[in-house]
Amino acid sequence: MAGKRRFNYKTKEGLQGYLFILPWIIGFIVFTAGPLLFSFAASFTNYNVTSQMDFIGLSNYEKLFSGDQLFWTSLYNTLYYVLFSVPLTTAGAILLSALLNRDIPGMRLFRTIYYLPAVLSGVGVYLLWMQLLEPGTGMVNTVLAWFGIQGPNWLFDPEWTKPALIFMKLWSVGGGMLLYLASMQGISKSLYEAAEIDGANAWQQFTRITIPMITPVIFFDIVTSLIGGFQIFQEAYVMSNGEGGPVNSMLFYNLYMWQKAFEAFDMGYAMAMSWILFVIVFALTIVNLKLAPKWVHYEGGGK
Repeated sequence: MAGKRRFNYKTKEGLQGYLFILPWIIGFIVFTAGPLLFSFAASFTNYNVTSQMDFIGLSNYEKLFSGDQLFWTSLYNTLYYVLFSVPLTTAGAILLSALLNRDIPGMRLFRTIYYLPAVLSGVGVYLLWMQLLEPGTGMVNTVLAWFGIQGPNWLFDPEWTKPALIFMKLWSVGGGMLLYLASMQGISKSLYEAAEIDGANAWQQFTRITIPMITPVIFFDIVTSLIGGFQIFQEAYVMSNGEGGPVNSMLFYNLYMWQKAFEAFDMGYAMAMSWILFVIVFALTIVNLKLAPKWVHYEGGGK
């Protein structure tokens, strides 16, 4: 009898638990799992919102890889952006946090100043950068001219549009800086004192103590930045008026997918593109997870 009562109690407790999370389960099915499955099924159709969905098999995927040059252009632009923005922003955030990890007067003010750009977002910021990068009157080229450097036509030259967006991304490394700063302040000072006694200089302490101790945060930052980099959309949409110009140099993957979905209304094709992007990001994330034990070190000595 006691075992039966215990079983009934556990069953009742389990049902109550599921009852409490039922709103989340319903929301997940309706707003996440449902649309996800629908998009996968629709990627094999010619779905265009206004007409009936007709199954066309792998035609959308075949067209992506063999008959759509803009698909490869958008993928190249996105990979270019990710390849340069992720390492640069990660390194910039680490170096900035190392500089701000000092106990000197006024440091809190500097930390606030460097973090503020991470708070700002949206169309207003992109319009501001369009003015700053204006070839003739923009502040960036004006400052370069003070040093005798002729600034490029940032957003009007196909060779400089992506570097301009990467440069703009570096301006907002304050978010990553805050994570690294918190991680660095959690490192025991006794490690630095022992290293200093052994004769290690500042650079050796940084590379042999600081960097290994913050590798878990570096790993987290790289994974999230990688995923975010592949999702670049707003910057290119605002700065190119949704066209991806000049000469498709800002036609990033998500922007081209948006054009197919909401301008051409080729939803099936756009959903096929979304699943290709999912596979790419998922594969890179798995690679990062597999490589992590080789370089990510935890304080307890595990990997």
